[in-house]
Amino acid sequence: MAEVDLHIHTTASDGTLTPAQVVQLAKKRRLKAIAITDHDTVDGVKEALEEGQRVSLEVIPGVEISANARTGSVHLLGYFVETERGILKEKLERLKQARAERNPRIVDKLNYLGVNLTYEEVVAASGGGQVGRPHFAQVLLDKGYVRSLDEAFHRYLAQGAPAYVDKFRFDVRDAIDVVLKAKGIPVLAHPFTLNCMPEELETLVADLAKEGLKGIETFYPDHTSEQTVQYQRLADKLGLVKTGGSDFHGKLLEKAELGIVGNGICLPYKIAEELMRTKHEMIQHS
Repeated sequence: MAEVDLHIHTTASDGTLTPAQVVQLAKKRRLKAIAITDHDTVDGVKEALEEGQRVSLEVIPGVEISANARTGSVHLLGYFVETERGILKEKLERLKQARAERNPRIVDKLNYLGVNLTYEEVVAASGGGQVGRPHFAQVLLDKGYVRSLDEAFHRYLAQGAPAYVDKFRFDVRDAIDVVLKAKGIPVLAHPFTLNCMPEELETLVADLAKEGLKGIETFYPDHTSEQTVQYQRLADKLGLVKTGGSDFHGKLLEKAELGIVGNGICLPYKIAEELMRTKHEMIQHS
């Protein structure tokens, strides 16, 4: 039985469930602990913490920050971040602005491609949260331009597709520094997305560990069993904590199921305990 899920999105970014609804679903599925890790925002954390306290479910405040490394785009998870610390909110506001600048350009590209879509429709699909590409995908699906969300990304929205628009990201070392200054634990998210050879990935992660990286997301739905073993060994070799999560978005990511991290794997509570142990060690050495 699943006990923890440390990678979850809500309506504060591009999920379809509110923070409170996510907590309620996690409680229904008998999870013991979850982390709220919305894209480039901590706006959903307070509601999740309050609901977690109400239903007796442990909620870890977190964030997933968009960044760049020498290998390309990378996501950095931050756990136990102090959400009201000035530098974190300041940096996340810059990323929020970058998303806001990108979205109208995606609309323009889609319109040029013959797609009859307005930005107002995409905002409505977001439910008032931060607008992201999954919301564009949902509108494309609702209007019949595609048959699935995956097709929307493949045909229009993924990197290299005709309506893709890049956005500003922090250097990953700066993102690590921001998480550390917010008293959080920086963890490399879904390393398979870096498309690195094992040797190149090890060099990158070793360099980032010197900058303060504390963990690797070793358990993830899109990781193969071989990759999971590879990332676990790398974490052990470099003395990094191992985390995992479903990357749950609600219906906007069809293959992600709350509490399941791939191939039916469910994470035990000890994964959260290791993360807490890392947090305590950081406090002791601060």
